[in-house]
Amino acid sequence: MTSTTILIVDDSRVSRMLVRAIIDHANKEIQIVEASTGEEALTKTENISLAMAILDLNMPGMDGLVLATELLQNYPKLKIGLLTANIQDIVRQKAKDLGIGFIPKPITEEKILNFIV
Repeated sequence: MTSTTILIVDDSRVSRMLVRAIIDHANKEIQIVEASTGEEALTKTENISLAMAILDLNMPGMDGLVLATELLQNYPKLKIGLLTANIQDIVRQKAKDLGIGFIPKPITEEKILNFIV
C-alpha cells in the first residue's frame, strides 16, 4: 500500500480515535486527517489530496450523506465509507445511490480494514 491520505469525520472523538488506531496499526504510512463536523472536514481538505474518507452519518450540522455529496464534487473518484449505527434500508439505499460504501457500527478492525484495502 502506498502512502495515502484518509479523512475520518465523526462527532465522537472516541470513534475517530478507534478508527485512527486501526488504520495506524495496519499501515503507519497512511496520513490521517480528522474532523468532528462536515464543515470542519471541508475546510481541512481544501488543499490536500484524498484517497478515502470514512464519514459518520449522524453529526450536528451537515450529516455524512450531505458531506459525501460535497466531497464527491471536489474528489469525484474518492472512495467513501458511511460509518453508522443506522442500518435502515433507506440509509443503505442513499449511500448506494451516491456510490459510497456502508460500514455498520460498531466499529471493528475487520470492517475498517476491509474498507481501506
